[in-house]
Order: sequence, then C-alpha cells, then structure tokens
Amino acid sequence: MEELKEINRLTRISYDLAAAKYHELFRDELDSKPYDRELLDRFATYFAPGSIVHDMGCGPIGHVGHYLQAKGLQVIGLDISQNCVDLASAHHPEMEFRVMDMADLTLEDHSADGVLSYYSIIHTPNRLIPRVLGEFHRVLKARGKLLLSVKEVQQGGFQEEFLGFRARIYFASFDVEEIARLLTESGFTILFLERRSPLEGEIPVPRIYAIGEKK
Repeated sequence: MEELKEINRLTRISYDLAAAKYHELFRDELDSKPYDRELLDRFATYFAPGSIVHDMGCGPIGHVGHYLQAKGLQVIGLDISQNCVDLASAHHPEMEFRVMDMADLTLEDHSADGVLSYYSIIHTPNRLIPRVLGEFHRVLKARGKLLLSVKEVQQGGFQEEFLGFRARIYFASFDVEEIARLLTESGFTILFLERRSPLEGEIPVPRIYAIGEKK
C-alpha cells in the first residue's frame, strides 16, 4: 500500500500546516448544525454509558468526539497530524487524543464499541478506502457501530492548496450509491443512509451520512 502511505503523508503535511487555521474556522460549527447534532444524538443511543468510541481523523478541534463524550461515552480522538492532536488536546484536556494512521491502526481487534468517521475518509482515493474501512471493521466489536460522513463530490483528485496554504492534498468523490457499496462490501449492515443539502455558510456541496453495523 505504498500509494496510500504517500497520500497519507501528504495529508499529514497539509493538516500540520493548516491545523490552527482549521481550528479557527470550524471550532464552533456544530452550534449551527442541528441536523448533525440530532444525528450524533441518535448515534449515541446505540451505546451504553462508558462505551469506547474512536473518533477517526478527529482534526485539530475534536469537537464532534467531544459532543459524543458529553453524552457519556468514552471517546478517543485519533489523527495522523501531530499538530491536530496537540491542538485538540489543548482544547479538550479532559479527552484522550493519539497520533495514528487510520489505514494502519495500532489498536487491538474487537476493542471498540463504536467508530466515528466524520469527513475522515475524504482524502483517500475510493479504490483504497476498503483498506481504511477494513481497519474500522477489525477494531469494532461484534455489532459495533460506525458513523460515517462525507461530502458529495462528482470528481476527485489532487489539489495544490488547502485552507490558504500551498499543500498537495487528495479529495475523493462520493455519492450515496458509492457509500452504500463501500460499507456493504466492507462488512457493514447499513442502518441509516441519507443525503442533506448544504446549510447556509457551509462549503456549497451536499453531505452524505451513514450508520453501519458490523456484521
């Protein structure tokens, strides 16, 4: 998987550069997103208090995982970028954050009740996403739950700029049918799958949300 390692290396560099800017732009975004909060509320109902949920690609804010932690779950934020982990840790010192590559998780098999993947697979080419979803599946317990979100994009590829920084970073293409296929072929039963239009102030592309259960 040398290609995936190189793409992830570029992703790490991009987020190391843009971590502070990302934090500044998006740290309060859930406040204006009732749909997302309601979906996270729904996801939380699948778990008993204290259940372990890994927030894959938690970013420099860790706000989505923090929202679930406030529901009584034990959320651990994971990100490939050291700068993202450092900022998220400073912002939420009561939570645990670790540097880790989603495609090569140093986590034990069947060790998590849930996985949160909020826009974290968007930098992985579609043909390589099964490797990442396979890792999510591996670390989940039987009937563990995955919450996945992506942006609906018609054509993927590399971009040479990220949040105002000169950085080479990949963005994948998705539609509802592609998410359904990826989840099903990776061993998940789809419990929820929905597309929503962009909200005012968001990047103007639709969002796709899915909840899958490990078979």
